[in-house]
Amino acid sequence: MIKKVDHIGIAVKSIEETLPFYTDVLSLTLLAIEEVDSQKVKVAFLKAGETKIELLEATSKESPIADFIGKRGEGIHHMALGVASIEDRIAEMKEQGIRMIDNEPRLGAGGAHIAFMHPKSAAGVLIELCEKKGDGGLE
Repeated sequence: MIKKVDHIGIAVKSIEETLPFYTDVLSLTLLAIEEVDSQKVKVAFLKAGETKIELLEATSKESPIADFIGKRGEGIHHMALGVASIEDRIAEMKEQGIRMIDNEPRLGAGGAHIAFMHPKSAAGVLIELCEKKGDGGLE
């Protein structure tokens, strides 16, 4: 069912200000920076071994990331789990009584198909299911 921990999402006020910590201090490799207009975020992916770190910066006050930072401050936002057949995983979660934020996959960063579980169904953790069609340039 779960192939791997794909990435850990970290909400930040500014990718530009935060990125040097990850690239210069931790020596992680920057893979890509892109904007995901549908989610009102700018993201930076960094390679951390077999997993990636995704820095998330709001591009609008209406962004879920802006809301998150306003309520909780910067920090870990979500954990993304790589899956095969995201549609099947969503159906399985719903069959098991898991509350989904996304009942259908949507397009995320790097061309991945994503769907979020509601944190109330996962001990307060926002979990993203993530299926990549190819490597999306981020593998």
